[in-house]
Amino acid sequence: MSSAEIKFGTDGWRAVIAQDFTYDNLRRVADAAGRVFAQDSPGGRIIVGYDTRFQAGAFAAAAAEVLATHGLDVVLSDRYVPTPALCWSVAHDEAATGGVMLTASHNPAPYLGFKLRMADGGASPVSFSDRVEAALSDAPPTATGEYATADLMGPYLAALREFVDADAIAAAGLRVAVDPLYGAGQTYLAETLRALGVEVTEVHHELNPGFGGLHPEPIPPHIDQVRDLVRRDGYDAAFVTDGDADRIGAADSHGEFVNPHRIICLVARHLAEDKGMSGRIVKTLSTSVLVDRLAQHLGLEVVTTPVGFKWIYEEMVKGDVLIGGEESGGIGIPSHVRERDGLLMALLLTEMMAQRGQGMAELVQDLFAVTGPLEYSRADLRIDAATKERFLAAVPEMSPAQIAGLEVLDILRTDGIKFFLPDDAWLLLRPSGTEPLVRVYAEASTLGVVDELLAAGKSLVTEGA
Repeated sequence: MSSAEIKFGTDGWRAVIAQDFTYDNLRRVADAAGRVFAQDSPGGRIIVGYDTRFQAGAFAAAAAEVLATHGLDVVLSDRYVPTPALCWSVAHDEAATGGVMLTASHNPAPYLGFKLRMADGGASPVSFSDRVEAALSDAPPTATGEYATADLMGPYLAALREFVDADAIAAAGLRVAVDPLYGAGQTYLAETLRALGVEVTEVHHELNPGFGGLHPEPIPPHIDQVRDLVRRDGYDAAFVTDGDADRIGAADSHGEFVNPHRIICLVARHLAEDKGMSGRIVKTLSTSVLVDRLAQHLGLEVVTTPVGFKWIYEEMVKGDVLIGGEESGGIGIPSHVRERDGLLMALLLTEMMAQRGQGMAELVQDLFAVTGPLEYSRADLRIDAATKERFLAAVPEMSPAQIAGLEVLDILRTDGIKFFLPDDAWLLLRPSGTEPLVRVYAEASTLGVVDELLAAGKSLVTEGA
């Protein structure tokens, strides 16, 4: 594999284990990262973490010994960790100038990845990852250096517990189910909730590098087993985290999926109304109008960014951000760390249920009483490369007067093409930057209209305006 073939995407380099993600390539990437880290902060501390994927710990150790050859003070986690734990550890260690996380997040089990983190725990900017790419050597380094190991989880979990009202949670008598989807949130979230006095049943919590055949993304159908469990045994809620536990999904006591749009709103409302916090709410282009409606009710400003948490991070760096979230389930609170954290979101939802005396279903209905209901769905349309090129060429001139019988009120051609429709309905068509794929997103007042918009969106992709 030539250096040109190792490319950093929106959040690091990812590849299939034993195919392109090999020890040789991992060492080349670690060597390049170490060179750039050392240029910016000679002798700085770099903290390295890893998730539960096949050989992730061994790959992390290999990365640590290569990073150490650049005169860096390298600290490797003594066990698997969620990505937010690595980010929090970097942000709260004054000596730390960056971090490396071995994870492929919500990608399928065959993948592993290499994420870069800056001194504040946030994701590396494109300018930094471009420098790492440029520093890649054609051959793997042979030198190795010494590194230390440390417990990252103890301090991080203590910080999570301090963020919520332990007494209120303990007094509430809550029962929840937890599904880490065999990922890096396993045992940690469940044990933290138990320590706070919550009765917890955890599923998919064994070390299983194949993820038991599950796709570690916290959305249906991957979470159907825990939804059935909640419905059958009458739990107050279910919390689901992805492969590296930076994303969250949930289910209510009826087993109904509580999507990330609603979670962003619930947590934002809890922070503002119950915890007295304030600031801007940042959301991506593909995130629900529910956020805007709630923000208006709360008297808070909303900032909309292109899709990708890196854009939310940029707003967090500017300051005065209460919460930032995206439709994929990545939600972060910069007063904790400028990164997504699925475990913290689960604890805040638990605290909200406890303090308000409501289950998840009641919280959602109470939210709708303020915002009005909206339904959302997404379809990933796989197409051939030629169709994708035709679609991309058609976007600048695509101006339908109606979509699914609804008048097109406005069009935004940023990060794909988004059509604004009456009653806060919208349709977004976003091409993937790496695959022959177009993502079709829709929101409207009813699921029936959402389905019609998705169908119309697919036709626009394949047939043009």
